[in-house]
Amino acid sequence: MSEKHEEDQEFDVGSEDEAAGKGTWKHAAFHVATTIATPAAYAPLPFALASLGWPLGVSSLVTATLATWYSSLLIASLWRWNGKKHVTYRLLADSIFGFWGYWSIAFFQQVASIGNNIAIQIAAGSSLKAVYKHYHKDGTLTLQHFIIFFGAFELFLSQLPDIHSLRWVNGLCTLSTIGFACTTIGVTIYNGKKIDRESISYSLQGSSSAKRFAAFNALGAIAFSFGDAMLPEIQNTVREPSVKNMYKGVSAAYSVIVLTYWQLAFTGYWAFGSQVQPYIVASLTVPKWTIIMANIFAVIQISGCYQIYCRPTYAYFEERLASNRTSMLKNGLIRPIFTSIYIVVITLVASAMPFFVDFVSICGAIGFTPLDFIFPVLAFLKAGKMPKNRAVGISMRILNVGIAAWFSIVAVVGCIGAIRFVVEDVKTYKFFHDM
Repeated sequence: MSEKHEEDQEFDVGSEDEAAGKGTWKHAAFHVATTIATPAAYAPLPFALASLGWPLGVSSLVTATLATWYSSLLIASLWRWNGKKHVTYRLLADSIFGFWGYWSIAFFQQVASIGNNIAIQIAAGSSLKAVYKHYHKDGTLTLQHFIIFFGAFELFLSQLPDIHSLRWVNGLCTLSTIGFACTTIGVTIYNGKKIDRESISYSLQGSSSAKRFAAFNALGAIAFSFGDAMLPEIQNTVREPSVKNMYKGVSAAYSVIVLTYWQLAFTGYWAFGSQVQPYIVASLTVPKWTIIMANIFAVIQISGCYQIYCRPTYAYFEERLASNRTSMLKNGLIRPIFTSIYIVVITLVASAMPFFVDFVSICGAIGFTPLDFIFPVLAFLKAGKMPKNRAVGISMRILNVGIAAWFSIVAVVGCIGAIRFVVEDVKTYKFFHDM
């Protein structure tokens, strides 16, 4: 390991000592559920199914669920694979793949974290605007105002020191996830029954080329919906036996995910067919008060998810400060400065290009697919952690190689579809468009 990486590891372990080992498996479940099961993640799923059709859409959703649950368990099992604790994704990759592993994961993690926060800040702004418009139909505030308001609140939360300090926030966010899902699923079914079912079409829309790119885009959106770029960081907050507790936490979180993701995806597509909106709440019409409640649940949940995903970037700056031996006084002043710069940049991009589903797909294809589908299976193979039973070992090798190959294709085609949609939207809308 290089001298620079040794400094990073020394910082990472030291900075987490106070929080490490205090969390239970329930806390791990809160953190994992908060990072994955966000309204911004599963709200686009009905739209993704509408771009793929029932057979391919359902099979893609089920495959992604099982693949990421399996991959998450593999990452948890590598916690002390060589006898050393690896407290970040970057350091885990460095221990297995060396220099290129470290910097590849650093790149993908930053893409996932920044892209995710741009997408969910757009979603939070949209939900806040919907609540505002309900009470002030002629109000003059735009989507950009609410994106800025949400950014200011996240700047306040950004002063909390670490992930463990967010455990109660994320507990509330997990409850809000369930509240959002139950409310949205119920209202979706209600709206679906009110609609003339004969008017609903499930056929794919557009030309052959449009259908193809829409399908590519949908695969990226589904990958985004299962994104969790913070598993080792979360595991570092869990008490011993951390691997066993992480298994329980991940499995509990995925129970919530299956109950919410699948039902919302299927009911949303059933209710509105190929006309479903990219953000499912925008398709709902009645009753108004339940739609407002769903939007409030969405904002609460997104506030915690945002914090989980900005932490890798904050950690990078703190590593640089620690390696330069900056004084504690300067650290106290610099943290609000670099968190402010981060929030301002994310807010500016989200306000200028509020194309929600485009950022979802790009982030899913370039960030989350390598992190959550490809890296875990390759890392497990490289680390040589295969079971002693020969038949089971061969089966796992075939499964891991198959997952890596298939989701590498998903990453490429998802990126192509997302970039095409961004180009089309930039042509259609002006910057800072009030969506």
